[in-house]
Amino acid sequence: MPTSSDATIQLFKIHPKREATGEVGGLLTGTDPTAFTTSDPLRLWIIQVAVIIMMAQLLSLGLRRMKQPKVIAEVLGGILLGPTAFGRIPGFTDHIFPAVSLPYLSLVANIGLCLFLFLVGLEIRRKHYQTQCTYVGIALPFGLGTALSVPLYHHFIDSSVHFTYFMLFTGVAYSITRLPKLKLLDTNVGIIVLSAGVGNDVVGWTLLALSVRSPLWILLICVAFTVFLLWPVKWVMLWLARKTGSTENGPTMFYMTTVMILLWACAFFTDSVGVNAIFGAFLAGIIVPREGGLAITLTEKLEDMVSIVFLPLYFTLSGLNTDLGLLDNGITWAFTIAIICLSFSGKFGGCTIAAKLSGSSWREASTIGSLMSCKGLVELIVLNVGLEAGILSQRVFSMFVLEALTLTFLTTPLVTALYPPERRVRVGNLGATGTPAISEENGDFDKDSTILDHIPGVMAVTQLILPPPSNPSSVTSTTTVADSTIERINRLDVSVDALRLIELSDRTSAVMKSSVADTLIHTDPLLGIYHMFGKLNDLPVSTSLSVVPYDDLAYSVADHAKRHASQLVLLPWLPPAAHSNTVDSEVGVGTPKLGKGDYNPFEAFFGGVSRTDNSASATHSHFVRGVFAESPTDVALYIDTGDRSGAGGYPHIFFPFFGGPDDRLALEFVVQLCLNPRMTATVVRMVKRDAEVDPVERPSTAHVDGNAGVAALSNFEHTANSTNGPPDTIYGQLTTQTRLQSETADNITWSKYAYATFDNGGSSSPLCSALSRIQFSDLRASGLHEDAQTPAHRCRPLETARQRETTDAELKQLLEEHRSVGQEVVRKTVGDVATAMVVAGSASAMVVLQAAGVSLE
Repeated sequence: MPTSSDATIQLFKIHPKREATGEVGGLLTGTDPTAFTTSDPLRLWIIQVAVIIMMAQLLSLGLRRMKQPKVIAEVLGGILLGPTAFGRIPGFTDHIFPAVSLPYLSLVANIGLCLFLFLVGLEIRRKHYQTQCTYVGIALPFGLGTALSVPLYHHFIDSSVHFTYFMLFTGVAYSITRLPKLKLLDTNVGIIVLSAGVGNDVVGWTLLALSVRSPLWILLICVAFTVFLLWPVKWVMLWLARKTGSTENGPTMFYMTTVMILLWACAFFTDSVGVNAIFGAFLAGIIVPREGGLAITLTEKLEDMVSIVFLPLYFTLSGLNTDLGLLDNGITWAFTIAIICLSFSGKFGGCTIAAKLSGSSWREASTIGSLMSCKGLVELIVLNVGLEAGILSQRVFSMFVLEALTLTFLTTPLVTALYPPERRVRVGNLGATGTPAISEENGDFDKDSTILDHIPGVMAVTQLILPPPSNPSSVTSTTTVADSTIERINRLDVSVDALRLIELSDRTSAVMKSSVADTLIHTDPLLGIYHMFGKLNDLPVSTSLSVVPYDDLAYSVADHAKRHASQLVLLPWLPPAAHSNTVDSEVGVGTPKLGKGDYNPFEAFFGGVSRTDNSASATHSHFVRGVFAESPTDVALYIDTGDRSGAGGYPHIFFPFFGGPDDRLALEFVVQLCLNPRMTATVVRMVKRDAEVDPVERPSTAHVDGNAGVAALSNFEHTANSTNGPPDTIYGQLTTQTRLQSETADNITWSKYAYATFDNGGSSSPLCSALSRIQFSDLRASGLHEDAQTPAHRCRPLETARQRETTDAELKQLLEEHRSVGQEVVRKTVGDVATAMVVAGSASAMVVLQAAGVSLE
């Protein structure tokens, strides 16, 4: 009978009824907490779990620096806890892993293994069509494995084991694949490997069932059971999911209970007929409906407990059976090296050639071969099945474990070398639903890209750029910038392309979301809400969805804006969970979707990031700065302070004008927004009171007729706009020439709007109407302290530019006064002015703009 059943029966035999005694054991009475008793095995089990998890976490800290997956740390930790390393310490195994306690540990580990295979089954979808890499990636390694099984059998395997079973098992161990989560699913290589890997799993598990000494009649029973599950039971599960509403609102408690009962029923049946219980769990995962993201939701509920607790226990059991000390002679090491080389050659060579024949480049094909050669956890499961069935000896088992560990370790450096980020060919974002407008001229805000992560902020910033209501006599719009003409303003061709970003993390559910992004775009609630918002405001909205790694989020935004010819990128800065008097709280992030992983306090001992650097606000700051650095177009960052006291009524904009390319863009943007008759604005030119500025002759009043007013917005060009600024847009020290150029441009832009008059009927032009709703003034302030006290609290929203002034000492003093420290990351993201406004407690929302392609050099 299989091992799972034996362990359960043994537990019932050795677990007596606890007798009521007057003794109370524990540390206070001098009892050894590691002493195992069948009446109370929980204490030692907790110690074992703690040791296993701590070992895996400590090893992962170092291996993470080498960009190795977590599975490497877990496998290596299990080996070290076994007889290879810690088992050689006198008394360690007897106290921590005594033989009498292993059935309990094995039972929990096998429960976790069944849950893991259930999750593997959930990953498989019918739309994962097999490719040539599947067949070649199984056939060639299987042939090499069966060829190597001949000398292995004669040197290391007892003659009581049938050669046929050993030959099949060796071929399966060679042909199996477990793809590492290298976050390549948004590339062509990732799509091909995912498809091939799924087909490899199905064929591999089927072949494994043939290699565990199963008679023909047992295999026929398993085939009939599989057919029964794939048709009648699967249909019943789909009907039940729809009946209980699980496909629409997630699995109900009743449906979740039904799924768990089905899982253990299938595992019990396959284990009872003589096949390992993991096959039943795998089949149960396959028949769970995929409709409405049900499989993804089930995975999210189970994956953390399985990966954190259950799988490390299984790795430790494998490690306790692995003794690398048995590799103690030349012939053993020669066979071990041969096992590693042939296994890698079969997978790498076969899949590389198959991918090349399918049309991939040599670089992509070799990357596919490297990924398919990864073994990971799956081969360890296969090896343990063979050891439990008596097909493998402990020496051969240790040889194959070393092979699995080596090939898994080699995958990451090979993929990094063969397929670096700059060489990766990415697939486009899925979606593009709706009726997007096509840009006719560069520089017009006739198409905006909006990043959806905080719906209130996104709606608020979109509301600013909405065209005014249609008027038969006068139609105005907000669809232009300085380079556009009023005729373009009059045409309502503004449109918004909403991009939904989902981080591709190491979780299995994230990988599943990436594979079903084509259906997820139609069910995502944020996209649905924003699309309805566009319909209610007569705004054409197209939606897109992208599942990418955290490091590629900013690149994905910039690439999306470039491919869709967007003229403005709208970013929300997510609000915090609660208010405080710091910038981190005021402009923090309220969702983990843009997070970069959980904080680990042990990182400090290995030179990792600090708690402050890994906070939500700092993490989101890095993303925003990446968009600022890589975006090919103008960027508007909407900062929602979370204060709704001034909400309601028509918006009034306050803009402090300091000068510089971003400020000039922001001033023109304010004028464009005020083309909407519902908008009013206050623009204040901030001049340092103690600054020694060369006197600039005030230009004569601009007299502009109606036709000239039409072109007033199109004559200005930014100064030196050839290259992008630095990633944090800290403009360097100005030379005399660049300072004069910038000040001249500032004066021209300011005079053009602040002192403009209209003749010859120009007073009825849209530009004149917009300027009449703007109040211009000058204010000489002594620094940021006085700037922050401007009446911004009465305005909604506040608008500013992103470039920084040379106010380091002033801003530092302001931060100290408001007890706000550690804001350097936020300061580099939004600039000194916005930071000062938030720290000073401004109740207004803010829009921070950065001009495209601006440099002072």
